Amino acid sequence: MAFQYQLLAQQIAQKIYCGELHAEQRLSSLRQFAEQQKISLNTAKSCYELLEAQGLIYVRNKAGYFVQTQQAKAQTAVPLHPDFKSRPREVSNLELQIQIHEASANNRLIHLGSIQLSPNFIPVEALRRSIQRALKHCRPEDFLYNNRQGHPQLREALSAHWAEDGFFIAQDDIYISNGCMPALSVMLQSVSNEGDSIIVPTPNYNGQLQLLALLKRKIIEIPANTDGFDLERLEQVMQNSGAKVCLLTANFQNPLGFCLSNADKEKIAQLAEKYQCYVIEDDIYAECSFSQKRPLPIKYWDQAGYVIYCGSVSKSLSPSYRLGWFCLPQRLKHLHANLILQNDSVNTPLQLGLADLIFSRAYRQHLSELRPKLMAQVEAYRQFISLAFQGVEIRLNQPQGSYALWLQLPEQIDSLAMYYFAQQHSINIVPGQVFGEDSRYNNCIRLNAGHELSTEIQDAIRLLGEWVRGQLSEHKVA
Repeated sequence: MAFQYQLLAQQIAQKIYCGELHAEQRLSSLRQFAEQQKISLNTAKSCYELLEAQGLIYVRNKAGYFVQTQQAKAQTAVPLHPDFKSRPREVSNLELQIQIHEASANNRLIHLGSIQLSPNFIPVEALRRSIQRALKHCRPEDFLYNNRQGHPQLREALSAHWAEDGFFIAQDDIYISNGCMPALSVMLQSVSNEGDSIIVPTPNYNGQLQLLALLKRKIIEIPANTDGFDLERLEQVMQNSGAKVCLLTANFQNPLGFCLSNADKEKIAQLAEKYQCYVIEDDIYAECSFSQKRPLPIKYWDQAGYVIYCGSVSKSLSPSYRLGWFCLPQRLKHLHANLILQNDSVNTPLQLGLADLIFSRAYRQHLSELRPKLMAQVEAYRQFISLAFQGVEIRLNQPQGSYALWLQLPEQIDSLAMYYFAQQHSINIVPGQVFGEDSRYNNCIRLNAGHELSTEIQDAIRLLGEWVRGQLSEHKVA
């Protein structure tokens, strides 16, 4: 558990990383800072000393504390993304999708592929205490078959948690699932049929595309880039294609990392109502914002009940707990009985443990500590990748949250060949081929920045950089 001076230091560090506090800006004196924060002088001193040790601030003799000039961020250009026609398609590369999914669970590989947090970021002690308290205070009926909609305590906790973040979903509208993908699966099967087309922006999370292929749904792709996706094209497709469902991530989309503006989210909710097209919103990364304030979901602007809100704690807490949710709008309440039959029961002690983690404020404290760490770590990865690929013309996204990195390499590079080379050296990456159709992203890879930038990971990235340089040399000779 972090001490108060550490939490204060993290808050100041985030303001420095975000540019809210700029280089050479003078900070409050120790006495002023202690008074502002209502803390002791010793706590204020410990906070500033920690920031000084991290190289974020420095002290001038008889002048006070100042923000240290930071090393320039990697000025890598953002990836380019092609335009294309939007039409119904079958999802290809299913065998490769499954192979990549299996590799993500192989702990003998260096995990630069699957987007997951380092175990060192998981609040293990807080989780242990919450689960112990939950077991101590549970009722006899909690040991029987549970409510397939989810335990009322967890649904109440989630509703209160989101209300604190600025949007309200009634606990009766929340259904607990075994993670986000089962939630998406249940809702896709409830509002669409085999052979239907689902609107998706691409490049898009390969796991979603794999799910759509397994459910025998087609896709209609709309162009996306590091700023978001084409809302004009989205409206055209909603209006003309006959598709009645789209699957979207508005907050820190995987793999590009963009966060749509509030105006764009409101526009999407309006389009959904206008064309009676359901939006299944996968909001799994929202709590991994680099800002202390969580961005609002599209669901916030949903007035007519066409937005189905889904998520989980897999990216913000741990993928191993398999706790997610989908939220049913009133418009779809007639599906309740079918959903109860389709939705698998979720481990009751874990539900109660997560409810306790939320109600005890330990989960919110975890998020407060996690966000500045993620921002600093993602930037460290970006800096290191730029160095490791020195001499190669690369493009790299700069996400506003989460920890997925999208690396675009020169056109001559085949990322599938790179994937197989990496596998031979026990490195797991994800090639761009599985993020969309027509081989548009053959020279792209997705990398995970959720683990600490260890010596092992640095060596792996260097090896990938050397391989790319070797490939480019061969092309020049040819």
